[in-house]
Amino acid sequence: MASALARGIGEPVLVSDLDEGKAARLAEATGGQAVGSNAEVAERADVVLLCHKPKQLDEVAAEVAPQAKAIASVLAGVKLSRLEAAYPDRPLLRLMPNLPVEFGAGVICYAAAGGEADRELLELLGRAGLVLPVSEPELEPAMAVMSCGPAFLALVAESLATAGAGQGLDAEQARRMVVETMAGTATWLRAHGDDTADLRERVATPGGLTERGLKTLEREGVPAALTSAVDEIVEAVR
Repeated sequence: MASALARGIGEPVLVSDLDEGKAARLAEATGGQAVGSNAEVAERADVVLLCHKPKQLDEVAAEVAPQAKAIASVLAGVKLSRLEAAYPDRPLLRLMPNLPVEFGAGVICYAAAGGEADRELLELLGRAGLVLPVSEPELEPAMAVMSCGPAFLALVAESLATAGAGQGLDAEQARRMVVETMAGTATWLRAHGDDTADLRERVATPGGLTERGLKTLEREGVPAALTSAVDEIVEAVR
């Protein structure tokens, strides 16, 4: 996720990783530099983006905190209170991006310690997608909807394409149809105020085939399944 965000922002980054090859590849892709330690990143960077495993918080903070000027974290489930304990008296930002940030088409939700976030940093993040402020308790539901969401939508796309192939479509063409339909649907929704109900009404004429298909999806439990997936993720990290 950190790699996708760095690519989406498009600025040179300083990278430290146990996998030196991974660090070198990201540095090369952004015109930045791979360095030998987390401490060196902290010493030289204006903002340190934490992208390690949550259980490594204290271990990494021991290296980073003495030099870090500001901290942004993508660590799932690590609250601002824990970040403040590890990085006292520093500007802190919790970020929740999704994978499409790599192409400037993502969503980034954030909560800031003290409720204020650095405007310059938010402008940089805006290069990678839509930036939305949320309260900290809303970050977990946001993660389930927009960070896990691409995987959920990929499953829907895969299932729809497979169904089409089962009715005789070429499998590759069916996937292309679905992907382009998803992209076009998103474009239409953005142009019409994200009005999903209006789109369904426009496509599903009363008594028509789309209406029959929608009723089947509801009967088979698609809306309930998505609700259950979001609920399970939120409960698991709270």
